[in-house]
Amino acid sequence: MAAENIDDVVDGLAGIVREAGRAGDRAGYFAALYRQVTVEIRTAIHEGQFEDGVRMDRFDTLFGNRYFDAYDAWRRDRSGPRCWRETFGLLDDADTVIVQHLILGVNAHINLDLAVAAARTGPGEAIHALRHDFLLINDILARVVLAVQDSVDALSPLLSLLDRIGGRTDERILDFSVRESREEAWHNAVLLAGQNEQEREATIERLDTRAAVLARLIARPGGLVRPALELIRNTESDDVPAVITHLDNAMERPTAPQLTG
Repeated sequence: MAAENIDDVVDGLAGIVREAGRAGDRAGYFAALYRQVTVEIRTAIHEGQFEDGVRMDRFDTLFGNRYFDAYDAWRRDRSGPRCWRETFGLLDDADTVIVQHLILGVNAHINLDLAVAAARTGPGEAIHALRHDFLLINDILARVVLAVQDSVDALSPLLSLLDRIGGRTDERILDFSVRESREEAWHNAVLLAGQNEQEREATIERLDTRAAVLARLIARPGGLVRPALELIRNTESDDVPAVITHLDNAMERPTAPQLTG
């Protein structure tokens, strides 16, 4: 699966969502979120919101292909970047809650793939010209996250327990941490853009290792979060295809009815 433009990225993600829905595969959770973000970015390109729409199309295509490569490698022989192996390795874990699957995908794609794609889009000093459009994506992400948050709330009625015990709510996890991670990704992109091939390989290895560690922390949190997640999981829907459909329609749904049991 290799995209040549942003339309191909949208189509590829839609294909993963469809297949995951048919197979009851939780890979469709993150793919549904990612598809909606990409659709919104494509709309912004068509509306001329970016300084350089052609460049953003190329950037998003490189970014999308990072995900497709990791997805294909996992399906083929369970290979690929460590952080994606940690993420995909939990797809069959019935104890992992919906929001964890979403965060795991966000972690791998932003904390590893985003910097690599940005540096390839703007190598050397050209990376600095990408800054404005890179930041504009944060606003698009915030809109999608708000809609997905409503869906996750409906799918996980007790998710607010995380906040009550001193953890983070789904909004905090899916919005502010995304913004913070993207800011760190930008600094890493600038670093990668100025490095030679050997230096880039070492930096990418370091980013992958760090994202894999974060994935393990997301998957197996300590303290009071673990029993709260167990309770949350018991209230979530076990109908994986229905959850995928619910998440995939988040941007089209003004209000989300609860889907549990």
